[in-house]
Amino acid sequence: MSAAGISVLVVEDDPVAAAAHTLYVEREPGFHAAATVHSCADALRFLERARADGRPVDLVLLDLYLPDGHGLQLCRTLRTAGHTGDVIAVTSARDLAMVRQAVSAGVVQYLLKPFSAAALHDRLERYARYRASLGRTGEAVGQDEVDQALALLRTPERSTLPKGLSAPTLETVAAVLREAAAGLSAAAAGAAAGVSRITARRYLEHLVDTGRAVREPQYGSVGRPELCYRWTGRA
Repeated sequence: MSAAGISVLVVEDDPVAAAAHTLYVEREPGFHAAATVHSCADALRFLERARADGRPVDLVLLDLYLPDGHGLQLCRTLRTAGHTGDVIAVTSARDLAMVRQAVSAGVVQYLLKPFSAAALHDRLERYARYRASLGRTGEAVGQDEVDQALALLRTPERSTLPKGLSAPTLETVAAVLREAAAGLSAAAAGAAAGVSRITARRYLEHLVDTGRAVREPQYGSVGRPELCYRWTGRA
């Protein structure tokens, strides 16, 4: 990912749709459109050139029905050539067999046409959270961390709070976490929010479950590592 954010290649043969998708990407905080192309051949040429220039594309927004080939074949060609950018399929193909093939070809999300700007915004925002959750180096703490990262791409946001959680306290804890760039322990978050460590931990875990925060081990000089929570959602 470049300093300008997550770079996106829009691949769409319809000029009106291509312009709309590019506009949606440019309006999304943390994203920028690296280019817009209209065929498999043009996509491959651009990606090869971008990689050679040291500016590999992070994400391809890919129509599946292109004038010179199928988008899934392009995915396979890219993987064979060593391109590691992720792919979001943007297509009218509703065949479930096609969906299965897309998953096997490395497509991380599948968005059906026609869709609204809000629908693409949701997918891009989830993708940004997914990248942020896996942005650190080293090993996963455990299965939960892997599950949480993958769930960011697939799981809808919860519309209601779990029993025992209140919206005002959640917002307070979220605001405290947003302000702490380096992350906070449950004890530190509780002290800042005016609640107990146990209460803070429940709200922090809810933020993790809904994709707005991640938990990471914080190693001290002695003893077991303490869990540190870091904000990844939108302010």
